Amino acid sequence: MTPPPLPGQRPLAGMGWMVLSGLAFVCFIGAMKSVGDAVPVVEGAFLRFAFGLVFLVPLAGRLRAHWPKGRDLKLFLGRGVVHSVAICAWFFAIASIPLAEVTAINYLAPVCVTVGAALFLGERLAARRIAAVAVALLGALILLRPGFRTLEPGHFAMILAAISLGSSYVIGKTLTARFPPTVIVAWLSLSVTPILLPLAAANWVTPPWPVLATLALAAVFANVGHYLMTLAFRAAPVAVTQPVTFLQLVWSVLLGVIVFGEPVDPYVLLGGGVIVSAVSFIAWREHQVKKSGR
Repeated sequence: MTPPPLPGQRPLAGMGWMVLSGLAFVCFIGAMKSVGDAVPVVEGAFLRFAFGLVFLVPLAGRLRAHWPKGRDLKLFLGRGVVHSVAICAWFFAIASIPLAEVTAINYLAPVCVTVGAALFLGERLAARRIAAVAVALLGALILLRPGFRTLEPGHFAMILAAISLGSSYVIGKTLTARFPPTVIVAWLSLSVTPILLPLAAANWVTPPWPVLATLALAAVFANVGHYLMTLAFRAAPVAVTQPVTFLQLVWSVLLGVIVFGEPVDPYVLLGGGVIVSAVSFIAWREHQVKKSGR
């Protein structure tokens, strides 16, 4: 499913699509949290991507036309392994810690992309970007407050998820020059699903129909969120749409309070805001560099 091309930059439209994308992702996280420990973490991750395969049917022709070979196939499969680690760690964190903390720590993924692109793709890491990364790490310290409270396994799982997601995006970035975005996104389901299948089968728990329906709904929310995000990126630069993602943290807090009875932690909001500000600055700087041609 490919969004229609837009005739020019439309900042308000881009921001609107990103707002809706954030809502979809929060609904996805809420659906997964409601599943809780009804099924093992790996099985929940597998079913999410297995249901997502349905959305690939309209892309069958494009996937055949752009089927990777050689090194590219290894990159796609390697990305599937890294993303499998990320999604399992993420699902464990969703079931273990408040939604707001899951969302806030996940903001570190773009920071990992910036660092990874500099280390492995040879991209220049200017002083301003280094400063932004340092600010983002400060935001993470404010959020986590190590030494001032006990960190749960879910916090470490979410940090692993953010690092793994960042690594996945770096690998995806190397493929963008040779493959359409829809093919790159589709290959996540094509690679992650068979990787997780034997792990899920080893400790399979037959889910009741309500749980199965919730997992299917979660897959719908996730795919809709990715599609709306694509619309946002086509309508406006990332520098314009990135700051809007902070609303996702606000909605996660509201969902956690209203539906799951989670307390509001002001340090999570503050730390998440600091991280989003740093990521938004990085996006703005990349946009300025592209405009100037430097």
